[in-house]
Amino acid sequence: MVYSQRSLAARRLLLSHLLLAIWEAGSGQVHYSVPEEAKHGTFVGRIAQDLGLELAELVPRLFRVASKGRRDLLEVNLQNGILFVNSRIDREELCGRSTVCSIHLEVIVERPLQVFHVDVEVKDINDNPPRFFRQEQKLFILESRIADSRFPLEGASDMDIGANAELRYKLNSNEYFDLDVKRNEEETNFLELVLKKPVDREETQEHNLLLIATDGGKPELTGTVQLLINVLDANDNAPEFDKSIYNVRLLENTPNGTLVIKLNASDADEGINKEIVYLFSNLVLDNVKSKFIIDSNSGEITVKGELDYEDCNLYEINVDAVDKSAFPLTGHCKVIVKLLDENDNTPEMVITSLSLPVQEDAQVGTVIALISLSDRDSGSNGQVTCTLSASHIPFKLVSTFKNYYSLVLDSALDRESVSGYAVVVTARDGGSPSLSATASVSVKVADVNDNAPAFAQPEYTVFVKENNPPGCHIFTVSAPDADAQENALVSYSLVERRVGERALSSYVSVHAESGKVYALQPLDHEELELLQFQVSARDAGVPPLGSNVTLQVFVLDENDNAPALLPPGAGGVGGAMSQLVSRSVGAGHVVAKVRAVDADSGYNAWLSYELQPSVGSARSLFRVGLYTGEISTTRALDEADAPRQRLLVLVKDHGEPALVATATVLLSLVDSGQAPKTPLRMSSGTTGPEVALVDVNVYLIIAICAVSSLLVLTLLLYTALRCSAPPTQGVCEPGKPTLVCSSAVGSWSYSQQRRQRVCSGEGPPKADLMAFSPSLPQAPSSSDNPHDVAVYHEVTSSCYPNTFLPLLTASFHEC
Repeated sequence: MVYSQRSLAARRLLLSHLLLAIWEAGSGQVHYSVPEEAKHGTFVGRIAQDLGLELAELVPRLFRVASKGRRDLLEVNLQNGILFVNSRIDREELCGRSTVCSIHLEVIVERPLQVFHVDVEVKDINDNPPRFFRQEQKLFILESRIADSRFPLEGASDMDIGANAELRYKLNSNEYFDLDVKRNEEETNFLELVLKKPVDREETQEHNLLLIATDGGKPELTGTVQLLINVLDANDNAPEFDKSIYNVRLLENTPNGTLVIKLNASDADEGINKEIVYLFSNLVLDNVKSKFIIDSNSGEITVKGELDYEDCNLYEINVDAVDKSAFPLTGHCKVIVKLLDENDNTPEMVITSLSLPVQEDAQVGTVIALISLSDRDSGSNGQVTCTLSASHIPFKLVSTFKNYYSLVLDSALDRESVSGYAVVVTARDGGSPSLSATASVSVKVADVNDNAPAFAQPEYTVFVKENNPPGCHIFTVSAPDADAQENALVSYSLVERRVGERALSSYVSVHAESGKVYALQPLDHEELELLQFQVSARDAGVPPLGSNVTLQVFVLDENDNAPALLPPGAGGVGGAMSQLVSRSVGAGHVVAKVRAVDADSGYNAWLSYELQPSVGSARSLFRVGLYTGEISTTRALDEADAPRQRLLVLVKDHGEPALVATATVLLSLVDSGQAPKTPLRMSSGTTGPEVALVDVNVYLIIAICAVSSLLVLTLLLYTALRCSAPPTQGVCEPGKPTLVCSSAVGSWSYSQQRRQRVCSGEGPPKADLMAFSPSLPQAPSSSDNPHDVAVYHEVTSSCYPNTFLPLLTASFHEC
């Protein structure tokens, strides 16, 4: 007899397709379908075209496909963008008895990063025949059983779904037995062997039947089992249960010993034939026996093992009630235990990092990581949401698909402020109480070259003494870079320019790594007072960034130039100075003047004069002005004074140590009638010529006195007029006095030379001692250098007292 259940199967198939259509419409993703057991290379779909991607950009954009579980079932041909079957797909192995079976693919492309979700539904084919758990089923039937007695049979199972799993049963033709198939509340088949007419053990002790199960696939597949029926002699009444099927709902994780149900069966017989023993039927599988136990006397079924909804949510227990007669009769029932889910599974989270570390100039919206969630529980217990535990971080979660999230950049990054983040992701289900799982994503921020090296100040002032040794370290520049690694590697260099006729690099150099500035040669204050240049700092980033700093190096004067004596006339050569002096002059009369200059500046150029006393001589007839160099008489001259006076004048500067020049002055004393007629002149530097020159002068004076006293009076009158008249500027000679200026900080330093006109009221012009002041405002007449001020003092015998100006002390860098 064949029992068809096509109408019920059709309703189930229609419902599954409807749910699938609704799910596809809500996902908004690309869907394909492929039959299971498809051969390698079977076409699935043009995935690149359907995702809107060009074939030429698949390889450059690192097109790849990822899936959970086995990753080799489907593959994409990057040449034509076709998704094809790569290996055998077994739907039953992949999804079991699930109504909908699909392979979820994540399609990832980069530059820019995009993630697509593709579902490939695996269609069921009829590749599994119905199978019985046992090849043979044995039944024991008393010959006293009346017609229409029923005996439960074990049904077959089919691993396929839908129509391919809809089973029809048929029993081979015989005169004693028939087959009845019923459908229980759980939509499973309940088979019973029905006795059409009583059997006679004396006629036939054993019946062999063949039970055939056929599925609804095309082509149809079948499975068979042998029914071995033994006919027994015994009892008239078999035990009977209150119900043939019992339904029980039980929470998973119910502790051992919990009562599931208490069965009750009755027997109409008397005595020992009425006593009943409860047993699990031989149809009960071993995994059911490991979970439950039955009390043979009371019929109570209790929990024995761990019940897990995720492993199995439905148990069918066949129970026999057997009386204790010599030929026992058996009653049958089925207990269906359905487990209820509890929230006992925490969510599972898988994080795939795609863009780590993150460039600090990454755009807002950049995908950092992909997060997939799952929960083995069902219903609200399996609904998972994802949040970020930390606040005030530049990231957020974006839901891209069911149980899929992307961690994206929400605001701009700055590695110099924060170099890394520990992002804690929390997944929480909808159970009560809810369970959660956390995972930490370490997001490192990669540096980009967005910070230039920075000097502490735009300009530095350095003081260096002249005559420094070559290679002397004079300063160190430093420009830290807030970036990292090669972007923070700073190199230093000079900004080349010319200093006069020479290149800057001939004066100074800078070490590329340390920033130390060196003077390559001795600096001369008299040649170069201020050396101003720029140092450049560049990092090693791409592109490099840099900045400049200005260094002002003031060369400080040292006392390296001795005083230089000036000749009495233009173009004279230094040596001894000879002068005629009348014996009639009184005390304090200026008879000669020593002129000298010093190429240094400040105290080093401030000159003083002193007369070196003769050895063994009494008080000198003459004295010299301390700062003027004027030689004057200390008393009136008389006849007892030697006619020839030799004076040594020491010219000293105020440097440390002081440098000295010596001037020799030869004075010839003549009578009052013989007035001097010639100006001061320079004689040779040896003793023999000096004596000869004095003798000639004596003879000349005697001759002049003898010729005419009128000439003497004329000369005396002329001399008096010239001394009393103010100085004129009629005859002047350009000199080259040293110009010394002060810097803004008040230090003395050498500048340049100016051409000043120094005039005297008698004879040739004379260059005098120059004293210098500290920092003064710019004089209106200064035109050579707007930053320099020089004060020149012309000291004459009749106009200026012995005065000097105070000098300042300069701070400097010692090499």
